[in-house]
Amino acid sequence: MRNSFFNMPISIFFFYLLLLLPISKTIAANNTITHYTQSLTQNQTLLSINTTFKLGFFTPNNSTNLYLGIWYNNLPLQTVVWVANRDKPITTNLNISPVLKINTTDNSTTLLLLQNNSVIWSTPPSRLASNPILQLLDSGNLVLRENDDENQENYLWQSFDYPSDTLLAGMKLGKNLKTGLDRIVTAWNTVNDPSLGNLTWRMEVTAWPHPIQAVGSKKQFDTGPWDGLDYSSKPTRVKQPTFDYVYVSNEDEVYFMFHLVNNSVPTRMVLDQASLRRWYSVWDYGSQQWKVYNSLPRDFCEAYGVCGPNGNCDMSKLPSQACDCLRGFRPKSPEEWNAQNRSRGCLRDKPRNCESDGFVKYVKMKVPDTENCWYLNQTMNLDECREKCLRNCSCVAYTNSDIRGEGSGCALWSGDLYDLRILPDAGQDLYIRVPASVLDTNNGRKVKIGVSVGVTVGVLCGLLLAFCLIRKRRKRATLKEANAALKDHSKEEQEEDPEVPSYDLSVIASATDNFSDKNKLGEGGFGPVFKGTLENGQRIAVKRLSTGSGQGVKEFKNEIALIAKLQHRNLVKLHGYCIQNEEKLLVYEYMPNKSLDFFIFDETQRMVLDWPRRFNIIVGIARGLLYLHQDSRLRIIHRDLKASNVLLDDEMNPKISDFGLARILLGDQTADSTRRVVGTYGYIAPEYAIDGNFSIKSDVFSFGVLLLEIVSGRKNRGDPNQKESTSLIGHAWNLWIEERPLELVGEYLRESCNASEALRCIHISFLCLQQHPHDRPEMSSVILMLGSEIGLPKPKEPALFVREYAASTTTTKEYASSNKSNLASVNELSISNLEAR
Repeated sequence: MRNSFFNMPISIFFFYLLLLLPISKTIAANNTITHYTQSLTQNQTLLSINTTFKLGFFTPNNSTNLYLGIWYNNLPLQTVVWVANRDKPITTNLNISPVLKINTTDNSTTLLLLQNNSVIWSTPPSRLASNPILQLLDSGNLVLRENDDENQENYLWQSFDYPSDTLLAGMKLGKNLKTGLDRIVTAWNTVNDPSLGNLTWRMEVTAWPHPIQAVGSKKQFDTGPWDGLDYSSKPTRVKQPTFDYVYVSNEDEVYFMFHLVNNSVPTRMVLDQASLRRWYSVWDYGSQQWKVYNSLPRDFCEAYGVCGPNGNCDMSKLPSQACDCLRGFRPKSPEEWNAQNRSRGCLRDKPRNCESDGFVKYVKMKVPDTENCWYLNQTMNLDECREKCLRNCSCVAYTNSDIRGEGSGCALWSGDLYDLRILPDAGQDLYIRVPASVLDTNNGRKVKIGVSVGVTVGVLCGLLLAFCLIRKRRKRATLKEANAALKDHSKEEQEEDPEVPSYDLSVIASATDNFSDKNKLGEGGFGPVFKGTLENGQRIAVKRLSTGSGQGVKEFKNEIALIAKLQHRNLVKLHGYCIQNEEKLLVYEYMPNKSLDFFIFDETQRMVLDWPRRFNIIVGIARGLLYLHQDSRLRIIHRDLKASNVLLDDEMNPKISDFGLARILLGDQTADSTRRVVGTYGYIAPEYAIDGNFSIKSDVFSFGVLLLEIVSGRKNRGDPNQKESTSLIGHAWNLWIEERPLELVGEYLRESCNASEALRCIHISFLCLQQHPHDRPEMSSVILMLGSEIGLPKPKEPALFVREYAASTTTTKEYASSNKSNLASVNELSISNLEAR
């Protein structure tokens, strides 16, 4: 035998050798497991066909447990989207590899996860399949199905029916009313433990179904029912640039689902146990991390039932004043209500009378929790709905169930009304039932108000002439008092602001070498700027307000306190101030690299900013603007965004400066108007220059101009006498319609330029420069578009600024005509601009 072995032909020898070799430990190139030939072990994975998702075994950080899950395959940060054995981890101390396999019995087919022949996890039994396969789809869905090409979507089981903490595009959140299958998203217990947390997101099946978030058994956030356009809690009716929502409600099932506008950008909705929030996030390929697009709850009023039953929440007010009882209602417990505990809500002042009741109309409302919604009809009109409610004594409110067009459908409520709030930019009409006496009281109040207004107008007309005569004298007296206040340093004036420190004049004088000309960085509209160094070595920039700036001490301090609340990495930080000996000084952080215009418009310095740095600057400016418009404690419109007002730190990171012309908006206000039009030629939006109407979209227009300037290295308007066709916007648009947009990029940038990023920036700039403000995107959408590869809408022709509405100088801060008032709003900031660096 031994001799026969060694005399064996070489081909037969290698054949036996191959039989003895172990089978490969990976089937990653495959996206299926068959019943008869394969299983999945610890070192093996499945890939979807497009390689987006991977199925395999993983161990969370700081854990020794092993889990079977699905995660994004091509991202550097492992992001798990589904876990099979959440509450029964695989122990690794047995040194026995787990196995995932398909199992069939006489009457069913299941998927089994085994370790040492013990079942760790399994799918519910499904119908018997003759040739079942397990497949990982490109959507991230793991499906068990019959291996029949003609019937691929007739799944025996799918992971999309059993979500973990993540909802992916195409997944359903909701309930199958025939089978009872309830698709609920549940947060991980901790970031290292995928077991079930107590934060859930599910569909509440009522007469008018809607999704809710809950912490344990307590509702945390109610999305509100579908009103034909969106869920009623959504604060605006703006179409999402990333998602398309789907809502289905019929006899068979009720569910919510979203689809992606661009499938190339990883997008997910995930529950976070630590913050008790739901995050909508997209993958940012630039920073290689997940970026939060939205989170829920968003604000104080979105906390479920924050104002209790029959209480209404208004986010435009301070949190302590946001809750109010509905008309005809009063606090159930006045003591608790006054102590800011509104959870017990409100009750009726007077009992209802079925025969004489009427309705109070509330506009822009999120509809009440539909748990007490007992009737829903999709064909009834509003008048029929009102009659239906009047005829039933238990009906306390009604509204349209579909607000598309003029509104249709009918929804009725009984009992207490929960989770009401005002949505100024969305919402719908809601009719609350009240006794006739409440309506009469309201009508009588209107008559009294009308009489009072008439009398008041008469008195005011009589006083107007006298007011005009003494106004001039009072103005002079006010100026004298302000000057006296500067000289008379009372104890109150010497106290430091709690958020911004006060500097002694001698300290500032010493730091700037007594405001030496050699330390002078430049001079803006409100006074010169000096660089300086404090005794501790900290470098500062000092704005010295001129004595003619017209601000009193109290106004100056109030505005300092406001600016101090703006803390963001892309905004210049205010370090402190000084009021002493008729001096009013502002102390800013020092920006060693001056301003953006110093680099992009200079033929020598422009070489310092290659494309990656310019793109980083673009994103930084966008984030700073988003903070001003949306994320800060105040809603700020800058009104003078331009290259010279973007400063660069020692690492060339951008910081927006010069809030001298900024305007504070109140509550949910996003727009205002003025007769005092201010800004800089070439950056100002047309609706603002012509009509004095400004909004957050005015800043978006300025950002669009600045974006073109950064990409091209050219000024939009170097000379107000230039012809229209020579403007940067006009030149760029001509290249765009001629399909030559990349010719706008400066030649010195061609080598370092990322063509797709540059083209995307040019595209976004035109979206920002569109004529009508409502066509321009908000900065949140701009940041999303900059950081992803989502499809962009086609821009309309940009607003090419009309010369006759501009002033005759490029450096003016004000475009007011001589016959227009120069009165400024009390909400207008006038802290000086830090133009010189």
